[in-house]
Amino acid sequence: MLDVPAEDASDVTAATPVVVSPAAVEFDRVTFAYPDGAPVLREVSFAVPYGTRTALVGPSGAGKSTVLALVERFYEVGSGAVRVGGVDLRDLPRTDLRTRLGYVEQEAPVLAGTIRDNLRLTLPAATDAQMLAVLATVNLTDIVGRTPYGLDAQVGEGGVLLSGGERQRLAIARTLLAAPPILLLDEPTSNLDARNEAALRAAIDAVSAQRTLLIIAHRLSTVVDADQIVVLDAGRVVAVGQHAELTETSPLYRELATHQLLVA
Repeated sequence: MLDVPAEDASDVTAATPVVVSPAAVEFDRVTFAYPDGAPVLREVSFAVPYGTRTALVGPSGAGKSTVLALVERFYEVGSGAVRVGGVDLRDLPRTDLRTRLGYVEQEAPVLAGTIRDNLRLTLPAATDAQMLAVLATVNLTDIVGRTPYGLDAQVGEGGVLLSGGERQRLAIARTLLAAPPILLLDEPTSNLDARNEAALRAAIDAVSAQRTLLIIAHRLSTVVDADQIVVLDAGRVVAVGQHAELTETSPLYRELATHQLLVA
């Protein structure tokens, strides 16, 4: 970790421009390649309106995780532009950008310690009431009541005392505590059984009522009711629409849905 180069905290010094935009996140003809590699994204364009839920779907290697990495500005775009709130990310200091974003990885880390310790990673001054409120939002209140220790209950090394679904929902609760207006979820249900997937889907439904969501979906069942679905293939956007529409108009989406028994 110490050998990883630090990000340049002084990359933008000018005041953040104020722009009125209908899109919380926008990709405008973005092409991107990792160092010494072929392009991973090619001329990608789509917009995520405020207060909506947008899903990214497609086969492995389509470029879905790269999209989230570019939104977080872990990398700079090769050509085109990524905008948040109408502002090009290159005009936003990273610290400013990341206060607007909440990112939950596919393998969301839970650290040895207590429920309180894990939640306060994003907001050290959080009160018990705030922590209990975000746990209720993701339907995790029961983990506080299992022992007399409440928020001070241990979760075990790597969260071993929690189920996979509980670990994912705890990671979402931790992110919600910082109150980001935009939430990025990277395949949150990929390793969950049906029961935990249903619980996490209910949590996502509750969260989406208050925020803009951009979700990478491995299981299409979790995003069939998304406001829009962006279908990626080999680094290109090949279709955009809702589930019912895409099953009729996108051969790739219909193939994915058929394999997951969502259409006959």
